[in-house]
Amino acid sequence: MFDATSRAHALFASATVLATAAALGLGGAAAAHDLGAQASSTTVSPAGHRFAATLTGKATFTAGSTVMTCTVSASTATTGANNTIPAAPGNHNADGPVSATINPPTFSGCSTNIGGVSVTVTANSTNGPWSMSAQYGTPVAAGLTMPKGGVVIRTSGLASCTITASPTGPSAVNGTWTNGTPSQLAIANAPVAATVTGGFFCPTGNQTATFSATYLVTDTTDTAQQITVTS
Repeated sequence: MFDATSRAHALFASATVLATAAALGLGGAAAAHDLGAQASSTTVSPAGHRFAATLTGKATFTAGSTVMTCTVSASTATTGANNTIPAAPGNHNADGPVSATINPPTFSGCSTNIGGVSVTVTANSTNGPWSMSAQYGTPVAAGLTMPKGGVVIRTSGLASCTITASPTGPSAVNGTWTNGTPSQLAIANAPVAATVTGGFFCPTGNQTATFSATYLVTDTTDTAQQITVTS
């Protein structure tokens, strides 16, 4: 028999993860390890170049047996200074990570393995900027940071709920960086906090889930060059 209440609760626990999706789009001050705790030098090149981060494959948000996926996500350079590697000498840090502000990622093609529920995901910078950081090491740590309330997920159908990611302040999404053609930022099973509000089927209150995704990071100033992280 279909248990609407339990399935709705499972869905929105996982929907919490979707909030992380926004973070994934690329924000970033933290990484697979605590970036601030590592003292090795970091250089991100080419200095002053603009970049884009584009999802490859699917972004997956999991809570128990409930899975949400988005097939399209990206943070791209438009006008202004976002999505730009700091100009020299700011692209080098002798004692830690290098960071850059980015545009909030977009998300589309999102669905869930629970029938009867539609999902929309919206990222914002209302309460502060998104950022991406990298710290040279073995492995190279990299991460995304979203501001307070940086992702809002709304569901409709079986249940109408609003899931707000990072409800109390900025949140880091940890991952690792691999230099390549193009370079990649990979995030695996990163925890994400969120708050759920809504009607009868919504499990209101604090929730937790995990997020996994890989982004290709490309140089949009000179497409023949690659974004790299070295010492």
